[in-house]
Amino acid sequence: MKTLIASIALTFVTTALAEQSYVIGVEQADFLPHYSGDSQGNYRGFARDLLDQFTAHAGVRLTLRVMPVDALLPALLAGQIDAKYPDNPSWSVQAKSAQQVHYSQPVVNYVDGVMVAPRRVGLGIDGLRRLAVVDGWTPRGYEDRIRANQMQMVSSNSLPRMVRQALLKDTDGGYYNVVVAAYYLNNLRAKPGVLVFDPDLPHTRGTFHLSSIEHSDLIERFDRFLTEQRAEVAALKDKHQVEANLSSDYIGMEQWKVDFLERQKRKHAAGD
Repeated sequence: MKTLIASIALTFVTTALAEQSYVIGVEQADFLPHYSGDSQGNYRGFARDLLDQFTAHAGVRLTLRVMPVDALLPALLAGQIDAKYPDNPSWSVQAKSAQQVHYSQPVVNYVDGVMVAPRRVGLGIDGLRRLAVVDGWTPRGYEDRIRANQMQMVSSNSLPRMVRQALLKDTDGGYYNVVVAAYYLNNLRAKPGVLVFDPDLPHTRGTFHLSSIEHSDLIERFDRFLTEQRAEVAALKDKHQVEANLSSDYIGMEQWKVDFLERQKRKHAAGD
């Protein structure tokens, strides 16, 4: 009888844990291939597929609440949402200082840097006099030069606007997430390669995480999912190309273009 009662109790606890619900705050922003969220609450991209896969694997119920970017962190700090994605320990450090924030292991790697016209690659930082920066972004590595008036920061209200400024030569380049900018050029603007990442200019490498204040248990379950489903997560990254060529100078470029450029390099090397 005791064994039966213990078994029933264990089953009840396990079921209760498995069916636990969480509200995840996500960004109302067009940031494909990572994610895209709109004012109607629609959410898609790599992050949506990843969170759906986590739901299926861990047996939790997630409600994705699409919110304006600047409203997400206050909502997390106020306990209005259970977790936030994406997040990073180095973001908004002062605002988070009064709370203990729990972070998952890294979900996906990213690079923020400067996209320039191909003819400007390799000109160096002294050739970058006017830098387009999307509102809300901080051009890491360029702050001192901007403060010293050695570089002018030109405001852009969107990624498309930033790209136009660079293409029309209103600026010498644009600072943004490199994979997202390349995705826009490759798939939405249909002009692959008109702007490319210059790896010789200052750039930032970082990672996206899931964060929570009150639910370290959720973070632990998410970490187990990332570990146990490593191959499946890698397949999702490959499907969405969120880490396309991050370890090379061809960040964000489609593979056919990388192959073409490599063939050109080998041809020139053979000619030399």
